[in-house]
Amino acid sequence: MPSTTHPVDEVLPAPRLAALGIQHVLVMYAGAIAVPLIVGRALKLEPEQVAFLISADLFVCGIVTIIQSLGATQWFGIKLPVMMGVTFAAVGPMVAMANANPGHDGARMIFGAIIGAGFVAMLIAPLMGRLLRFFPPVVTGSIILVIGVSLMKVGVSWIFGNPVGPTAPRLVAPEHAEWLKTVSALAGVEGSGVPALPDKLSLAATAPNVAYAPLSHVAISAIVLVSILFIARFGRGFVSNIAVLLGIVIGAVITGALGMMHFDKVGNAGWFALVTPLHFGMPIFDPILIATMSLVMVVVLIESTGMFLALGEMTGKRLTQPMLSAGLRTDGLGTIIGGLFNTFPYTSFSQNVGLVGVTGVRSRFVCVAGGVILIVFGLIPKMGALVEALPTFVLGGAGLVMFGMVAATGVRILSAVDFKSSRNNLFIVAVSLGLGMIPLIAPDFEMWMPNVIHPLIESGILLASISAVLLNWYFNGAVGEAGDLRDAAMSTEA
Repeated sequence: MPSTTHPVDEVLPAPRLAALGIQHVLVMYAGAIAVPLIVGRALKLEPEQVAFLISADLFVCGIVTIIQSLGATQWFGIKLPVMMGVTFAAVGPMVAMANANPGHDGARMIFGAIIGAGFVAMLIAPLMGRLLRFFPPVVTGSIILVIGVSLMKVGVSWIFGNPVGPTAPRLVAPEHAEWLKTVSALAGVEGSGVPALPDKLSLAATAPNVAYAPLSHVAISAIVLVSILFIARFGRGFVSNIAVLLGIVIGAVITGALGMMHFDKVGNAGWFALVTPLHFGMPIFDPILIATMSLVMVVVLIESTGMFLALGEMTGKRLTQPMLSAGLRTDGLGTIIGGLFNTFPYTSFSQNVGLVGVTGVRSRFVCVAGGVILIVFGLIPKMGALVEALPTFVLGGAGLVMFGMVAATGVRILSAVDFKSSRNNLFIVAVSLGLGMIPLIAPDFEMWMPNVIHPLIESGILLASISAVLLNWYFNGAVGEAGDLRDAAMSTEA
């Protein structure tokens, strides 16, 4: 008698589940660790705290993946082969919050905004079907393009060094600093003839900084980049899918052999530790920051909707409205859990949706196994410490690929947009891209604007999202359809 079990609900033998689960984890690993590294360093946290963020991220990735794939009551979990990871869409706003409020207080503000946005996402999840018409491919493509281009700044800074701080391109010349110190000691002293110095006087940085863009760092970043491209070109199947991760491993081996990667913190880290909630203290709930992150969550839910529709098509599992609502509601729940456990907003990882198509294995229990593996990784502090120990210039070569691929995904979605018969779509893309670049190119543009709106306008991603939605409504009306979103999501995995 033939089995009536749908391939999505098929439970594979344990060894095969484990092997396929590890595949899914490896495919998403490089993307999963990138966000805690970016935000942790933007917050100027200690290396041990950044390593904790990485462990917390892996731990929550696992929990939310299990909820999404296995299901938890009729309200949570789409029950499809989905791996959940931190969304890049939230990076821009979170980095802006971190730059404005570094340290533990900034982390508490970010986590408060994430928790609040998670509740908003859960409330609006059943309504997303009505919002799809505001997000045709010209809108989603523009937003994803700006997300990728905005993140490129991070990748470039990883290679050459941050434009401020110890790796700034130029520093104050030592002789100039010594002169100012001498003059300061005489300033205002009776009989010295040196007038009092103005408040907040500082010297201009004119001396080249040897710590910025050293050729050895650039060379290793280039080796990582070339390795990724070589593996992507000549690798087959699964190996090609983990080209970015293998490139990072190659860079780590080289820097370790050259003594440029230090393992003392890895040695000091334990083999097991629980991931504790509210590690940085009680979250700070700022209404403006919550509103900012809630706008990001709308974009995340739209993106997830496209992924779920594409996954339903690939697996042959008919998606019902209750299933879709349960999946989107889990995005919100995962974001709440993320905020409580010191990590970030969650969404389905597109790389893993593509892997389902490559392997042909449609069982959701493969992703459940992947979730268990991620939880185990999150409970091993040495894993987080090892990732944190990676020199930034190793990550830089991979960052160009990861973030560039996000931008390329936006371009690919836009390739399906009709620009010939509807030339106004060009205005939507052009203006949204331009507005999205403002914080990147002129970061102090809001200096004379009210402080209360800074969180809303400091992120180019939010500016581009608002612009794209409003301009599309102005030129085209609300004409998006679920089929457009599904096709756009599937085009990113083709």
